[in-house]
Amino acid sequence: MKILVTGANGYLGSGIVKRLVDDGVQVIATDYSSEHIDPRAGIIEADLFSVNNPYEYFGKPDCVLHLAWKDGFKHSSPAHLEYLNVHFNFLKEMMDSGVRKVAVMGSMHEVGFYEGSIDENTPCRPLSMYGISKNALRDAVMLEAKNHSVLVQWLRGFYIVGNTEYGCSVFSKIVQAEKRGDQEFPFTLGMNQYDFTDYDEFCEQVSAAVEQDDVLGVINCCSGYPMRLGERAEKFISENEFKIKLKYGAFPDRPYDSKAIWGDSRKIKKILENRKAVVMK
Repeated sequence: MKILVTGANGYLGSGIVKRLVDDGVQVIATDYSSEHIDPRAGIIEADLFSVNNPYEYFGKPDCVLHLAWKDGFKHSSPAHLEYLNVHFNFLKEMMDSGVRKVAVMGSMHEVGFYEGSIDENTPCRPLSMYGISKNALRDAVMLEAKNHSVLVQWLRGFYIVGNTEYGCSVFSKIVQAEKRGDQEFPFTLGMNQYDFTDYDEFCEQVSAAVEQDDVLGVINCCSGYPMRLGERAEKFISENEFKIKLKYGAFPDRPYDSKAIWGDSRKIKKILENRKAVVMK
């Protein structure tokens, strides 16, 4: 299988590309720049949305794993809606041209304010521009894939924990603050409960999902259980032997953040179990 990975130089993309090539997959990795991309991949630096006939340009991949997204951690950015049609048109052109499978990175923010476990049938009422745009893209891609008889996977990501300063997550910001020598890190009350997955495990989940065709549709890439944000952040600080302390209550919770929300992990667990069974044969 030849997989085109967009946004391959990003925080998620670089780790996912590495995992795919570790698994022996032929990867075409594209982004504006390539300093973080595993050199074993076929690297093409490009403005993805300015390429004519992207299917031909990127070597007729079997699958496109679309990770590219501007301002992913800036949930109110106008870029989400501004680029929505561009994302859809790129994926539609790939489907029009003959790509066999489309996999797109989604977000639990598509769902909006919700309490409990999210599965593929959970109603979505997004409350941020980021969530609204991802939700709209999912609906459009699902419909277009059906019209083209193209396989489709919507990989819904939750909260990813990684020890890197190259990112905009709360954990990356803690790393940045520690490296600056800050003694305190401004924090919320930390009581909200979310579904956290370690970075390497998340990359394995995504790679395992796109490498197989038996489990399709919306796939939650998650742990399957909730944990308090404050508890996970404290654990992260302890795991990395940081000296910084959380300053609780410095920021209010965002109004669209749920009090307790986690993913239904049955589909991703089935994928990983099938993968393990194949390896053991």
